[in-house]
Amino acid sequence: MSADPAAARATVPALSRPLVSRALLAAFGIAAAADLISLLAGAELGHQLAKPLLMPLLAAYALTRGAPKLLTVALLFGWGGDVFLLSDADWAFLVGMGSFAAGHVCYLVLFGRRRTSVPLAAAYTAALVAAVALLWPDLPADLRIPVAGYSLLLTAMAYRASSLGLLAGLGGALFLLSDTLIATGVAEWPQLPVPDFWVMLTYIGAQYLLTAGVLHAMYGERRTTV
Repeated sequence: MSADPAAARATVPALSRPLVSRALLAAFGIAAAADLISLLAGAELGHQLAKPLLMPLLAAYALTRGAPKLLTVALLFGWGGDVFLLSDADWAFLVGMGSFAAGHVCYLVLFGRRRTSVPLAAAYTAALVAAVALLWPDLPADLRIPVAGYSLLLTAMAYRASSLGLLAGLGGALFLLSDTLIATGVAEWPQLPVPDFWVMLTYIGAQYLLTAGVLHAMYGERRTTV
């Protein structure tokens, strides 16, 4: 007896979705490796080509995993920031920072009002105050207020990310580290060798861990309610 055609059609998406997810995640990994290797090699064209691919691939992967829309939107705002920060123009830096800020707002709404650690809140607050106080004198005058406001939003996101567990918490911390490295460059502080490599390494890790943390929390909550 032949199989039910309707049932067969229904199983195709379920069977193919994991394959598509793995392919997209592999593509994200390849793009990340290409970007980081290009930075280490000083191949600016490779960086210019690979960087804009990162967040769309990660967002597509998240979509195939049934991610919340806010996660996808946050990643796409990250993509906007990535693209604008490829330019050295001051206006592009501000627009890129604004795009990242919008992504942090999406993350904050997504994280909701889950409980978080009070000592961790104190640690993040101390880190924010110290970073802004130290960077303030060396930042261009027209960037001081925008950077301070962005730093507050970023720190809040990093802190609230910990409410989803270790993966998301590490992602938030890495995002804070990545943008702090950018800020020290803007302030013209001494930099690590190949500074853009470290910025992108921590940034890529941050966005991936935030995505993995959200998906893990979502699937865990589904299992506990089934």
